[in-house]
Amino acid sequence: MHKPAPVTPDAPHAVRSPLLTQQWLDLTFVHWAVEPDAVARLLPPGTAPDTHEGAAYVGLIAFRMHRVGWLRLPAVPYLGSFPETNVRLYSVDAHGRRGVVFRSLDASRLIPVVAGRLGFGLPYAWSRMSVRRAAGTVGYTSRRRWPGPRGAYSRLTVRPGERVEGASGLEHFLTARWGLHSAFLGSTRYLPNDHPRWPLHRAELVECDENLVAAAGLPAPAGDPASVLYSPGVPVRLGRPLRPAGIPAP
Repeated sequence: MHKPAPVTPDAPHAVRSPLLTQQWLDLTFVHWAVEPDAVARLLPPGTAPDTHEGAAYVGLIAFRMHRVGWLRLPAVPYLGSFPETNVRLYSVDAHGRRGVVFRSLDASRLIPVVAGRLGFGLPYAWSRMSVRRAAGTVGYTSRRRWPGPRGAYSRLTVRPGERVEGASGLEHFLTARWGLHSAFLGSTRYLPNDHPRWPLHRAELVECDENLVAAAGLPAPAGDPASVLYSPGVPVRLGRPLRPAGIPAP
């Protein structure tokens, strides 16, 4: 078991031959602290909860996926741009690689949902969604259509504030994640990514009415979030999945 890699605001390794390119825009990050034992059973084999000062975290992340493209090809029109809201945990594997584990990913385009489920084994769900700006706030809505639990929903509104100059250790821990862990076809894979350093703003949580966290098999959030952040977004490159040993998957 290797020591977890340092948390770095910049990607430690560039993705030179991206499998996917995309932009993540108008992101809101809402996080609650949880006991590591409460999430350990929900992580893929070969990974453990990644913690900051002894606490694990559950994230509710709402944003706009924009201009998804494959293998440096031009972005897919219409189907490549859509709202998404995910529930995620944080993981570390035996090689010390820190990652994200998605418990659910709600998206408004059916074809990308099916492609994500079949191609990557990710728990995508097809939902009716919107992202709207009004009076200095950004609002996100989501209501699940398929596969279920049907009607699982979120209504999230934030008011972005001042730019973060010098993010805290926790803020880097929650946002500077350079890969994801996912169980697929009998093994755990690691999918690396890179992007420019996050432009972050602290944000006021105006509304948070949701049951996506509970629908993802986690305890419903209790109390105020530990962190609320907003970012206008970044361009992103995702690499090929790696096996636990770090060998590219066939």
